[in-house]
Amino acid sequence: MQIERIALLGTGLIGGSLGLAWKKNRPDLHIVGHDHSDVLAKAAQLGAIDEQAPGDPGIAVRDADLVVLAVPLVSMLSLMETIAAYLKPGAIVTDVGSVKAPIARHAAAVLPTSNVFIGGHPMAGRERGGIAHADPFLFESATYVLCPPDGMTTSDFSGNYAELIRLVELTGARILVLEPKRHDRIASVVSHLPQILAVALMNYAAEQNETDDAFLRLAAGGFRDMTRIASSPFDIWRDIIIANEGYILDALSGFAATLQRIRNRVAEESLDDLEDLFDSARTVRNTIPKDTKGFMQPLADIYVYAVDRPGEFLNITRTLFEAELNIKDIELLKVREGTGGALRLSFADETTANAAVTALQQNGFTAYRL
Repeated sequence: MQIERIALLGTGLIGGSLGLAWKKNRPDLHIVGHDHSDVLAKAAQLGAIDEQAPGDPGIAVRDADLVVLAVPLVSMLSLMETIAAYLKPGAIVTDVGSVKAPIARHAAAVLPTSNVFIGGHPMAGRERGGIAHADPFLFESATYVLCPPDGMTTSDFSGNYAELIRLVELTGARILVLEPKRHDRIASVVSHLPQILAVALMNYAAEQNETDDAFLRLAAGGFRDMTRIASSPFDIWRDIIIANEGYILDALSGFAATLQRIRNRVAEESLDDLEDLFDSARTVRNTIPKDTKGFMQPLADIYVYAVDRPGEFLNITRTLFEAELNIKDIELLKVREGTGGALRLSFADETTANAAVTALQQNGFTAYRL
């Protein structure tokens, strides 16, 4: 079927970014947004939607060829029930949630048989949410999971829903077709477990810091990188943990067993075994594609020497501004009065970080990457 009218239920970071990407690449699409009035006004101002429907979501989905549920998981279930009676026969319903199986089960129970639900999960995000941070390039090179209807093969899915697939590809994302339960099991290990481990590691270090405040003063480098996602607000994770509880518990148990085996190797001073573990981890990690983004993609760091003089920091940031390079994070690593210090600047990706080093070096600064 041709998709010409889209109902975007939720116009925050993800929904708003989808709207911006689609309007940028398919200006002929008519996108109706449903959200709070002030959010919709901002989405319309940015060009993410063509029409505002702040009241009844049923009005927003009427006549839509595609309905996108871009709301928190807990709201998604009730919203699905609300819109069921208003859906146009043949309309596709999809979502952007981080957990797929519970949503797919609920959709099968409440949506009309004339409508199909296709689970979706764009593996992209930002430190800050909301329509103000929406970006048409948010999904560029990100993995976007699509879950075919129950029992449908990948080849049949590609043939029957080519129009939806083309729409997702227009965002710059890379599609991965997965069955819902398989998605949730994988996500528990590569997305949900790392978040919980980052929180655990950060809290453990904070406990040690209570008796010796040198702990967090030394917490840079690898520790900072490993715990970066500990800054994620719990509001994002509350529903995910509840919805994917079983697989998350399995992942925690499996990781605990792995950690215990490593502990045993350390206690036994089995250095050869530990070396094998280090070598294996390095080898496997190098197989992970470097040009794809995950839910909270890592930042690329550079280091800049700053002379202790008025305006030095302004000169560094002005150089990057004039080169149209956006800084994502800044940290003052060390400084000595009268001489200077080192800054760590973080960027969205390797390409931008390399360009920043070049721009700074060309303007006389000492800048480098590790």
